[in-house]
Amino acid sequence: MPDKQKTIPDNTAVRVALWRALHVRLDSAPHVLADEVGLQLANPDADWRQRPDMDPQFSRSFRASIVARARFVEDLVSEQADQGVTQYVILGAGLDTFAQRRPEIAANIRVFEIDQPETQAWKRQRLLDLGFGIPEWLRFVPVDFEADQSWLEQLKAASFDASRPAVVASTGVTQYLTKDAIAATLRQVATLAPGSTLAMTFLLPMEATAPEVRSGFATSAKGARASGTPFISFFTPPEMLALARAAGFREVQHVSASELDQRYFSGRADGLRLPSGEEFLLAST
Repeated sequence: MPDKQKTIPDNTAVRVALWRALHVRLDSAPHVLADEVGLQLANPDADWRQRPDMDPQFSRSFRASIVARARFVEDLVSEQADQGVTQYVILGAGLDTFAQRRPEIAANIRVFEIDQPETQAWKRQRLLDLGFGIPEWLRFVPVDFEADQSWLEQLKAASFDASRPAVVASTGVTQYLTKDAIAATLRQVATLAPGSTLAMTFLLPMEATAPEVRSGFATSAKGARASGTPFISFFTPPEMLALARAAGFREVQHVSASELDQRYFSGRADGLRLPSGEEFLLAST
């Protein structure tokens, strides 16, 4: 019998999917993002809501952050598609479900999901098992990062048109990478066709986050370290903007958590708010 640990995504990807589902099941409408497809893919044990990291109070700020960043990227993709951009690249796709939930947008563009080969093989089979299928416009791009495969070269081999602009998303990834690895990714994206846009999240140093979220932040960092994927990179907004400028982007912008909080959580009846801690770099070629 195969080792279950080798046939499912990493714990971080599963937790993100569960937090997205928890937002739908626990928080008041209107939901910032309505996603229970990821829950179907993850297929957790029946008592998944009893997990310590799914505790309603503990997970409150985390699920707000998770749904806000996904909504921001999907709004960006929709806006860019309206302007004629027809390629969307997801770096570290995990259990992303944009293609399944938003076919009215996705079917009119080409969606490229980049991830480890084993994760992608598992996800492909889960989508088939659940009846979603694999439409022609959804391309899985397996990249063995441990073997130093170039994600950009693998992307081009999967029918990505380097002469046309794209939206590239990288969320919840930079904290696990070295500054050199992040800079290398930025340089690669900066070589894409003019009119391309990168949306990348980054974590603030703990001392720059709101005092009320530092305890949860520390707990999250401890859990990441215990699972073998420690947080190693943090940036102030000026540091991240400088890194993007040095990589060659034409325009760079910092989108703060407070801006997203105002956009997506203002006036909510349940008081759900987006804390400081995870911010966005928005960069254009």
